[in-house]
Amino acid sequence: MRAMMFEQVGAPLRLVDAPRPSPAAGEVLIRVQACGVCRTDLHIVDGELPPPKPSVVPGHQIVGVVEERGSAVAGLAPGVRVGVPWLGWTCGRCGYCRSGRENLCDEARFTGYQIDGGYAEYATADARYCFAIPEGYPDLQAAPLLCAGLIGYRCLRFAGGAERLGLYGFGAAAHIVAQVARHQGRRVFAFTRPGDGAAQEFARSLGAVWAGSSSDAPPEPLDAAIIFAPVGRLVPAALRAVAKGGVVVCGGIHMSEIPAIPYEALWGERVVRSVANLTRQDGEEFLALAPAIPVHTRVRCFPLEAANDALSALRTGALQGAAVLRVAGAS
Repeated sequence: MRAMMFEQVGAPLRLVDAPRPSPAAGEVLIRVQACGVCRTDLHIVDGELPPPKPSVVPGHQIVGVVEERGSAVAGLAPGVRVGVPWLGWTCGRCGYCRSGRENLCDEARFTGYQIDGGYAEYATADARYCFAIPEGYPDLQAAPLLCAGLIGYRCLRFAGGAERLGLYGFGAAAHIVAQVARHQGRRVFAFTRPGDGAAQEFARSLGAVWAGSSSDAPPEPLDAAIIFAPVGRLVPAALRAVAKGGVVVCGGIHMSEIPAIPYEALWGERVVRSVANLTRQDGEEFLALAPAIPVHTRVRCFPLEAANDALSALRTGALQGAAVLRVAGAS
């Protein structure tokens, strides 16, 4: 099979001819149709996350068709379309797993990190961590739901009942969350890179009541803010933007250094919290909600061999919505 392989920090992914994997017990082999390109992939390639192994196939927003089942797999017959997210395996035994917090499992393994992912024509996945893709979503449009959508949905849950919601970094996740928030009757305030008028207009087109620079103060205090941009200095800025009792949710797996936070910015029962990974419950809830809204994903398509171009576009902020790799016959 063709695969884009990460081998060295600072080096581009390399197109290789790799052996097609075989599913182990409890796994399925998936013929990959499309795979979303996520900022976490960029953190891996740029060395902002520790290298998981000498080489890995990135990609954890996989949409594809079951080709083969390993032993002990019930359901997921060949030909079924499935999606594979970032969380790829957990132990199922620890206190986190047994208390509905499998996203915090110390033994967790992640797709496109410890487990070879979807920047390839085939991938294997634990059958327990495969989701049914909602009807009506073509492969390319479905891919961003599997991380940008799922992580964004979990962030939104931890924003509580906030009516005035700030979104810092208006990329793949924010453009989905904005639609869910508007459906729930919230007002969205979008913060973008300074001078990015196109992103601000994109946010307004999705119903944001205000859009401005991340260095701007919103026109009124926020009830909550979600930070998707991996920029630590936004944490104090967001704290200043939320009203007393407000919450700031950090949605990324990596963030640059957070500067000192003056206590007066935190005082007033403001809260800062992170969101780590996702649970299968998040996936089931969000993938049932998305078609009911309905959420529309804006995607820019790249061929598999242009994965480095997709990562570069993400790195430089040249995307509106999400980048998706078309792998094999994607609709």
